Amino acid sequence: MMMRNRLFTASLTVALLATSAFSQAKDFGTLKFATEAAYPPFNQTTPSGKIVGYEPDMVAELAKRAGFKYEIIAQKWSGMIPGLIDGKYDAVVDAVTVTPKRAEAIDFTHQYTVSVSSFVTAKKSPLATLPGSCTVVTADDAAGMKKAIDDLKTTFKGKTIAVQVATIQADFLQKYLGDVATIRTYQAGPETFADLMNGRVDAVMASRTNLNAFVKKHADAISSSGYGFSGGVLGAGSAIGLRKGNSELQQALNQALDSMIKDGTLSKLSIKWFGEDVAPKA
Repeated sequence: MMMRNRLFTASLTVALLATSAFSQAKDFGTLKFATEAAYPPFNQTTPSGKIVGYEPDMVAELAKRAGFKYEIIAQKWSGMIPGLIDGKYDAVVDAVTVTPKRAEAIDFTHQYTVSVSSFVTAKKSPLATLPGSCTVVTADDAAGMKKAIDDLKTTFKGKTIAVQVATIQADFLQKYLGDVATIRTYQAGPETFADLMNGRVDAVMASRTNLNAFVKKHADAISSSGYGFSGGVLGAGSAIGLRKGNSELQQALNQALDSMIKDGTLSKLSIKWFGEDVAPKA
């Protein structure tokens, strides 16, 4: 009996040590997370006004694991990072891709998605099938990038591509296709899709996860094809944005995120909302 008690005590000690980081978490009060609430399936607003999606579900789980209270508020994308810097909220969770430029202004948690950007077009248009056969090209593949961009320059010459303003996709289009195509920017993602459906633009560029949600709803009219791109100006995946120097919150969120990645919770949420696993691997 004594041996069993010792074994039980040892096991309990290990379990307590494993969870001590969360049980001793700092009291952050009620944290405000800003999101666009119009970028499905990452985030969207229901008719009743509730903000739902992959990121709200993720934040709810992070709050449980790190032990904080929170609220999610809707903000316009174009002013989201400036609002964070000005202290209007504590964090930004809106499919914000980590890039060197953004990292100069704000801090990031560990990534919670692996990101690829691509295009959608109308099935009835001459661009219904784009070159590339869904091949993903990374920025460090110089030969692959040259071929892909050359193909797209030929395809999009004289065409109009819609993209949300102040995004990595807007930067990509200006850098690689701005000399051959008209790049039309919009304040919100849904506006780009509306103009594609109405025939006012020839294509939309966004993250593939966002595009997949749109194609799923409009599979009879919209086509997803062609190259996907990752890295370089497109960054390396989405993370939670924080004000510079908020290291305690960053550490708490990182620990909670890492635990969700390791135990498969983040992958389950990804499959629930995207239909595929775009979560980072442990």
